[in-house]
Amino acid sequence: MKTTRKITNDIYYIGASDRRLALFENLFPLENGVSYNSYFIDDKKTAVTDTVDRFVSDAFFENLEILLNGRALDYLIVHHMEPDHGANIGRLIEMYPDMKVVCSAKANQMITQFFNINLGDKAVIVKDGDKLELGRHTLNFVTAPMVHWPEVILSYDETDGILFSADAFGTFGAPDGGIFNDEIVIDEKWYGEARRYYSNIVGKYGMQVQAVLKKAAGLDIKVVAPLHGPVWRSNIGEFIAKYDLWSRYQPEEKGVLIAYASMYGNTEAAANALALALADRGITAQAVRDVSVTDTSELISLAWKYSHIVIASPTYNLGLHPKMEHFVTDMKALNLQNRTVAIIENGSWAPAVIKNVTEIMSSMKNITIMEEKISIKSALHDNAPIEAMADAIAQDINR
Repeated sequence: MKTTRKITNDIYYIGASDRRLALFENLFPLENGVSYNSYFIDDKKTAVTDTVDRFVSDAFFENLEILLNGRALDYLIVHHMEPDHGANIGRLIEMYPDMKVVCSAKANQMITQFFNINLGDKAVIVKDGDKLELGRHTLNFVTAPMVHWPEVILSYDETDGILFSADAFGTFGAPDGGIFNDEIVIDEKWYGEARRYYSNIVGKYGMQVQAVLKKAAGLDIKVVAPLHGPVWRSNIGEFIAKYDLWSRYQPEEKGVLIAYASMYGNTEAAANALALALADRGITAQAVRDVSVTDTSELISLAWKYSHIVIASPTYNLGLHPKMEHFVTDMKALNLQNRTVAIIENGSWAPAVIKNVTEIMSSMKNITIMEEKISIKSALHDNAPIEAMADAIAQDINR
């Protein structure tokens, strides 16, 4: 059964979706699965760009065989070797022994590592500016190392203006029939999933993403075809602008993420009081999240969105609550920058949160730790510190 869509007259979507998958990379929760995108170019020379995850292989091969209609596959273009895209490389090589594999030198090495296959003269190694002539279509290659693996390349179809963007411009979620952005309601929930994908998967490599955006700036891009999520054929500039902000570690908007951990409700009460005090001061762009019930990937996404972050935590084993420690160290690991941080600590006999958070976040780039800090002994009985912190945050946001 064919499950393809035309991208242009002779370029087809041949990917598949997996809505049963609960955790992407066995780590990030998925509300509605994920898509694995692959594309077929029907030209004098036939080509496939990437494969799919092994769990959806049957649909991919059925689509490919229908479109080939008995012809040989001339080229497999490997933009990204990660197994959710490269799982079927070995099987394709077996099925089409004369097929050439177009990839970076690093990807050629990884093919051997994953499949114990030496491509030899089957490999077509490409670098920046190299081209592949297929007939009507010419692909121009752009290297994109560390977006987000070292072997990544992108390709630009000079004929139809399609950028095959690997994991760049991807998002979580399986499509509800439509594969194009103009067939989907692109709202805050959707952008939240795009941001969650970017910040957790690619976020550490903002400098490398910026380098690719500069390379792509000179291209007349009419379609962006990523390896996950919708194909963009309209309002492309809107999404690229988001990527520019995210990769420069600039917040999307002035607002506050209040992330709290609480064992018996006292630290939670302080976090809620601060949220109400901020709202009284006109700060309505807020997200208040309990780190014990909110997945860290969602917290990271919100940290990418807002300009200010409040860390509110009880002391635990002379350090941070474990869930809060995971969040704070993950922000550091993902290279988050250019944020202002306020700290609320709680400790019945030896509060240590301010010290620990300050040590971790002071080692990050362009992180401002606010002078207004709150240290609670068991429970907060005086609202004055909350009011003072709300004043300071509101003034900083509004300046």
